[in-house]
Amino acid sequence: MWGRRRRGPGLSGRGAEELRARRREREAALRKARRQEQLVSKRLLREDTAAQEGGQDGAEIMPDPLSEDEVLELLRGVQRGSEDRKASLSRLRWALQNKETQQKFVRLDGSIRTLIGLFTSSLADLQMEAGRCLHELSHSSDPAVAEACLPVTSYLLTYLSGHSVEFTELCLYTLGNLVVESEAVRKQLLPQGIIPVLASCIQSPHEAVLEGLGYVLSQLLQAKEAPTEIIPHTASAALLSLGALPALASLLLDLASHIPQDAPEGLELLVCPVLRCVSNLLAEETGCQDQLQDEQLLVTLFLILQCFCQQHPFIVQEGLWLLNNLTADEPFFCSALLSLDLLPALLQLLPCSQMASVLVLTVLCNIAVKGPAYCQQLHQHAALPLLLPALALPDPEAVGQCLELLHLLFLHWPEAAADFVRQGGHQALEQHQHTPQLQERAGALLDMVRQPLAASTFSPCHTTLPAFS
Repeated sequence: MWGRRRRGPGLSGRGAEELRARRREREAALRKARRQEQLVSKRLLREDTAAQEGGQDGAEIMPDPLSEDEVLELLRGVQRGSEDRKASLSRLRWALQNKETQQKFVRLDGSIRTLIGLFTSSLADLQMEAGRCLHELSHSSDPAVAEACLPVTSYLLTYLSGHSVEFTELCLYTLGNLVVESEAVRKQLLPQGIIPVLASCIQSPHEAVLEGLGYVLSQLLQAKEAPTEIIPHTASAALLSLGALPALASLLLDLASHIPQDAPEGLELLVCPVLRCVSNLLAEETGCQDQLQDEQLLVTLFLILQCFCQQHPFIVQEGLWLLNNLTADEPFFCSALLSLDLLPALLQLLPCSQMASVLVLTVLCNIAVKGPAYCQQLHQHAALPLLLPALALPDPEAVGQCLELLHLLFLHWPEAAADFVRQGGHQALEQHQHTPQLQERAGALLDMVRQPLAASTFSPCHTTLPAFS
């Protein structure tokens, strides 16, 4: 039978532990799913090179692969100390947009060493062009190209306190691209002090730097070795103590304030890493939600979800994962979600995708498990009519999460069970009596709702409940 919850009267602790264990397993599966192909893994800062290279309409034109002799000639042009060196670097940067050319270039003896020499030059224009060449290489899908860039990592860290916002931004995104492609790069960056350097970037007043910082952190935090090697708890605590969460939340507020009705293409690439970084930091440290107790953050999050739900559903998953982490332990955000009447907007996201359905229902469980006052509010906000269609979803995981939510509602607010029967919900439950992974929980709920209305299960709870502020 169903494990009983610790917040009900006379409940054992074992059921609560089982509930937490199941939720941890589910969240681990969701965390893994977040990292699949639909999430953008690399970012590219690129000017309109198409117009410079003959594309008058500004459309992106990818260069053809060069022969080894042509690549060598480009390298020699860069190595020569002539006045045309910047132009040679620009031509090289254009050519390096081609994967085959990238591979041929890094195989040439002295190629990366030449770029590093110019990247560390005292001439700002050459330094920027060399940085852009390295950035093109960092965007390669070939791990060998990323590992060829290993010698530049220490300089990239040094220049994070660079002379211009544009140059610092370029270094951040180049680092982010490199760390996601190669474990060797990540292992080299740790002893070079990447965590303290990134922590210092949190103090930057420039939005572009904070966006780049969010991207690098998100790439580091999603690496498989992150929990034990890259961002141990001590490093996460250091980031939090430096104000990482409020800074990232402030960036989200700023991004949302500039979102028009039709968001421009590419804005999702700024929003995604910030959402993911906040979510991961919340998952790393308990109790840090106190740093984010601002109702405006919830409003901002729902604006972002509304803006991107049609064109970029992966943003919905990122946003719901953040909402899950905000509501998992902190009553403040559960109360705020209800008092701000955001529940209808949340329930509208149920049909967005399979993962979105599970996450919406998980957030509702986070609210319901807080006790009778919260379940009463869910009931009064007409959650039941919107949950009935969820019982007909084809995904057993989503239906299972819906059953868990109904159990919490019936347990803490028995009037919801009576209302559920009046709406014909027991018929939806009966359909799952023969589904192997759902039949036990569906049977437990049917036992609850079939009890006589005079029984205590359906007796009204007239306990005075605190109002949500």
